[in-house]
Amino acid sequence: MDDSSLANAQDYYGKVLSGSGDLRTDACATLAAPSPTMRAALANVHPDVKARYYGCGLIAPACLGGARVLDLGSGSGQDAYLLAQCVGSTGAVVGVDATPEQLALARAHLDWHRERFGYAASNVSFLEGDIANLDALGLEANSFDVVVSNCVFNLIDDKPGVFTAAHRLLKPGGEVYFSDVYADRRLPTTLQRDPVLHGECLGGALYWNDFLRIAKDAGFADPRLVTSRPLVIGDDAIAARVAPARFYSATYRLFKLDGLESACEDYGQAVRYKGDVPGQESAFVLDGHHVIEAGRMFPVCGNTFAMLRRTRFAPHFEFFGDQSTHYGIFKGCGTDLPFNQGSDGQTASCC
Repeated sequence: MDDSSLANAQDYYGKVLSGSGDLRTDACATLAAPSPTMRAALANVHPDVKARYYGCGLIAPACLGGARVLDLGSGSGQDAYLLAQCVGSTGAVVGVDATPEQLALARAHLDWHRERFGYAASNVSFLEGDIANLDALGLEANSFDVVVSNCVFNLIDDKPGVFTAAHRLLKPGGEVYFSDVYADRRLPTTLQRDPVLHGECLGGALYWNDFLRIAKDAGFADPRLVTSRPLVIGDDAIAARVAPARFYSATYRLFKLDGLESACEDYGQAVRYKGDVPGQESAFVLDGHHVIEAGRMFPVCGNTFAMLRRTRFAPHFEFFGDQSTHYGIFKGCGTDLPFNQGSDGQTASCC
């Protein structure tokens, strides 16, 4: 972040807000109901940590056993401690945050969580630093299986820089799995620089099509939208200031895979899900357009085939076909606003 954005984020989340109940919009709030597994994991997180949580999504993707995970903007540590249970005692979670008050709270409960999880040694660590300058932290390239972030990228001015750094830190086949806030248009500078709008995760919200370009330029050729919801701005003064712009909370996954194409190309390939991922026994959810039922032959594009075959998900699938014959593009691949707009809205479909 530049100095003003960093200072505002540190002030807003370290001093202005005393807890999640002080937020004036639901932009930095998680409304989706967690799975039974996540509810059980959340019960193992210290109440003080949960009270200072400011996230907009659930950032615990499947198949994390033994993984090394980097949490950008880890805050009070709730997500890090949830993920610590997902990766198990053989995995590791590294949280990075720049707000001293949040870091102090997260670190104060390291031993409490280790004992709660029954681990001989803690598998969580927290680093103080600006996620807009990850190179300064000395993290090794190609050393993380997954990078997560929860409603933090919007606070950063140099968004291309953080996606490029995340790509560098990921192992081949790894992914960025993150939730954030997006706008349906580019916001004027006056709104971007407003300290309250910035702190409420609205001022720094990317125009969704700018995000797709930034992600692709950083090396993530085929961003996949997992979930989305329109935001409700309950504060009348804030709603009036940002109108007529609309905002969305969305979760994306970005895979570090060479050779992905710019569109959904059809090679006649298919996969069959074995039904053995805990919590997703009946169907595996890759993204909002790929809910793959167990036991069913499921046609996929070349990119989806690679996302399953060349990542940690491969052991859970059977794979059929190659790329020797091209059948054109999957019908229905569009470029309209991708987010769920409510009961009357429709999302674009793709392969």
